[in-house]
Amino acid sequence: MEVITAPKNESVCYHPSLLPRHRGASAINWTLIQGDKKAGFSIFWADDGLDTGPILLQRECDVDPNDTVDTLYNRFMFPEGIKAMGEAVQMVADGVAPKEKQSDEGATYEALLRKELCEINWDQSAESLHNFVRGHDRHPGAWAVIDGEEVTLYHSSLWTESVPEGRPVDIQGKNTPAIVHEEGMILFGNDGKMVNIRTMQLPSGKTIHASHFGQEEALYKTEIELSDEEKEMKEIILNIWRGILSKADIDGSTDFFASGAASMDVTRLVEEVKEKCSGLKIENEDVYMATTFDEFIYMVVQKSRGFGEPAEFVYDAVKMHVNNMDLSFPNQLFINNEFVDSSNGKTFNTVNPADESVICKVALGTKEDVNRAVECAKKAFDGPWGQMNARDRGALMFKLADLMDKHKEELATLESIDSGAVYTLALKTHVGMSIDTFKYFAGWCDKIHGKTIPINHARPSRNLTYTRREPLGVCGIVTPWNYPLMMLAWKTASCLAAGNTVVLKPAQVTPLTSLKFGEFVVRAGFPAGVINIISGSGSVVGQGIADHEQVRKLGFTGSTPIGKTIMESCARSNLKKVSLELGGKSPLIIFNDCDLDKAVRMAMSSVFFNKGENCIAAGRLFVEEGIHDKFLDRVVTEVKKMKIGNPLDRSTDHGPQNHRAHLEKLIEYCQIGVDQGATLVMGGKQVDIPGLYMEPTVFTDVEDHMFIAKEESFGPVMVISKFKNGDTEDVVRRANDTEFGLASGVFTNDVSKALWVADHIDAGTVFVNTYNKTDVAAPFGGFKQSGFGKDLGEEAMNEYLKTKAVTIEY
Repeated sequence: MEVITAPKNESVCYHPSLLPRHRGASAINWTLIQGDKKAGFSIFWADDGLDTGPILLQRECDVDPNDTVDTLYNRFMFPEGIKAMGEAVQMVADGVAPKEKQSDEGATYEALLRKELCEINWDQSAESLHNFVRGHDRHPGAWAVIDGEEVTLYHSSLWTESVPEGRPVDIQGKNTPAIVHEEGMILFGNDGKMVNIRTMQLPSGKTIHASHFGQEEALYKTEIELSDEEKEMKEIILNIWRGILSKADIDGSTDFFASGAASMDVTRLVEEVKEKCSGLKIENEDVYMATTFDEFIYMVVQKSRGFGEPAEFVYDAVKMHVNNMDLSFPNQLFINNEFVDSSNGKTFNTVNPADESVICKVALGTKEDVNRAVECAKKAFDGPWGQMNARDRGALMFKLADLMDKHKEELATLESIDSGAVYTLALKTHVGMSIDTFKYFAGWCDKIHGKTIPINHARPSRNLTYTRREPLGVCGIVTPWNYPLMMLAWKTASCLAAGNTVVLKPAQVTPLTSLKFGEFVVRAGFPAGVINIISGSGSVVGQGIADHEQVRKLGFTGSTPIGKTIMESCARSNLKKVSLELGGKSPLIIFNDCDLDKAVRMAMSSVFFNKGENCIAAGRLFVEEGIHDKFLDRVVTEVKKMKIGNPLDRSTDHGPQNHRAHLEKLIEYCQIGVDQGATLVMGGKQVDIPGLYMEPTVFTDVEDHMFIAKEESFGPVMVISKFKNGDTEDVVRRANDTEFGLASGVFTNDVSKALWVADHIDAGTVFVNTYNKTDVAAPFGGFKQSGFGKDLGEEAMNEYLKTKAVTIEY
């Protein structure tokens, strides 16, 4: 007291708690251990008691759920304490410093934490366990005996997901074992809830990731071939170690901490490496994970090389030799960057439509698989993917596109045998446009921005309003069977560019290129959980995605009836955002004054492209009567030239339909047309060869009331109707007399007529003197019951972003 009262204004003291609570030397620790929702500090007038003097000022903050002693101190206690002490001293100097007597109500005093007080008591809830561990993190450290070893636990968090798969390990004093899994170690409270431990310190002083506990293999290799520059860096680091440890005889086995280093030395080591090794950045945690000199050198060299080469990605592959190449591809679900069996172990056959042979068995996903995939996607969104710089996301997408390009022949072959696509078309369009799509949207990653908006000021103050464009979170994507890989790319690329994570369900009949895509996701270096692919049925997997409350958006391409079901499910679950690309009955109007050669060529493509399994296929051709007969003759001539057969044959024009049920539906569709009086010019039946081949079919004299005039065939069926010479308005009326509005086309050499038709056709896309000319930069999507929302182009980004408005007053 003689020292305290000697100065003119006596003495003030800083204490890291909201006095009178948590008096004593371990105040921050006890704030966390006891689960306080508020933390803070007090500046008080020193007296002869223990933290009992009158209060001068206090500051408080919220305690985050995963705060530790270190984070709370560094985030608030230290920086705000410095400021507050300055304020307190000024108040004393100004003679206005209060002296408020501390209340006895709520006063506590806790002991200084020593090792015997830091052993974990297992008879408490998961939340209390979590608070105990984080209340000792990083000093003095909560400890327990696990698998016979005394270990100290760090980086605790409550685990709210399902119990992960892993390896059980015994805990002294507890009946329920811990579970070592890929993200750490799970501990169970007496309430059955869980805590996850991310890192732990072994008796040797080495800190490891908890997922490595009990593994015999070394966590770091120690043999690495160094370049001359790296040898120089090793010598620099050797001298740094010598300086810190005051020790000349350092070899590869020298342990940093066993040689006497403490936490302050960790900071010095990190900063000296940064200063003397060309700005190389390592973290404190890296030092704790690589404690011997050889381990440390290996870690530093790997960092300097860009973290080294990724580990080889291995999975149980299906292997085939087809199309003069060796194919290797997965047939399991892709969850969290791993290929895994479905939760119930069930599979289904995927069939080659060229001969109806079974290609392989594929995992049949379940609702439980969907739940796990969503959990992993949510974790990636909240963690590494959500925290990644936008430009770095773009770099990963470019790398993914490059890998697809490098393996495009394999992808095209898989697409061909699984969907029946002609190989040359699969190579150029199915795969080629998929690659272009990822490259296009990779460029958008760092160009997503909001606006500053002038608003009325709240005088005499001023206001600033700006908007932020933010990702939605976990997005579900359900793709169709006609363009399996391309539809994946159209939706997934824009979704990822916006910063979301993905759970994707490919069509059950065409899963293989989507699963192969999962392999490239890992090889490109995407964090685990960013993209998950669940093969299986729409009624289970697709419905599970639509119903899941953690999925914030669903993008779907498929039929209109299924689209309506999905929209209803999305509304009932959590009102998730939806974009739908559905059925079509796209009109193509061909006028007398067209370039007939081009019109015939493009009309053939508009109907028979990809075997007619094309969402924007011209479902009905309106041909002006002046050229109708000539046009029809030319079409018949061209159809007869088409080569039908093996889709892997480079000269084939027309491959098999995707699956048997679809082929049978097409035959029924043609029979209805005949029964209702349309003229079947050619085709209408299955080709008499093995496989699911449908004859290219041409109908004419189709009247507006007929079934084939109104309903989509989704196959190689050309439906022709005449219209009167010069009656432009009426033919557009007829073209619009449908509930669909996906695409349309017009052929004429009269630019005014073309533009008039384009203005009045009610469809999301209008082609003028061309057809099927889609591009990654142009928006694509329909009107009416063809759905809403856009794929491709800048507008596609809107489907996967939300806008937040921020208003500031100053």
